[in-house]
Amino acid sequence: MQAHPVVAIGASAGGVEALCKLLHALPADLPAAVLVTLHRPVERESQLHHILAKVSPLPVVVARQGEQLRPGKCYLGSPYRHLTVGPGLVANLVHDGFYRGHNIDLLFSSLARNAGRRAIGVVLTGLLKDGTQGLVALKEAGGKALVQSLAEARFDDMPRSAIAFDGPIDKIAPVGELAQEICRLVHSSARGHDRPLSASPSESANS
Repeated sequence: MQAHPVVAIGASAGGVEALCKLLHALPADLPAAVLVTLHRPVERESQLHHILAKVSPLPVVVARQGEQLRPGKCYLGSPYRHLTVGPGLVANLVHDGFYRGHNIDLLFSSLARNAGRRAIGVVLTGLLKDGTQGLVALKEAGGKALVQSLAEARFDDMPRSAIAFDGPIDKIAPVGELAQEICRLVHSSARGHDRPLSASPSESANS
């Protein structure tokens, strides 16, 4: 039995709004596990789980160490225990420290090792360049790379870095179109018909 697809979404500054919009557009019966990483301060309790649960058709849960990541659910880590994926598509929670500010790269790289062609990495709004190296690893492992358009991103550092350094991005688009592409890729992958894509010239130009 083949493993199900996994969608990993990373965001930083301005990311709560973008995550809400993206998750709201995904169907409740999406046959993929959805993993969300957002840069969050560790000194106060995070409300991200409750915020996303209000808008997401998918159940939103805080992952437990060693938990099997199931399709049809959205998983979060915590500000001080970052979500990554271990062999067999189980949650592997990494303690905060060196990886603060690099937890999107951490998640994407773990997916490259353990999900390969069944992984879809999504970079949304944010400052600096977290996610760039992780998307490189994902693409090299045969996964797909999607990036929020620069025109829509509230802070375009992370999308711009991903577009500049990661080679061919499979889709550069506003969040609503990224949701549609996630659904298309997930259903194609679930049927075993996934194939490489490239952003059209118009998409790149309008980003």
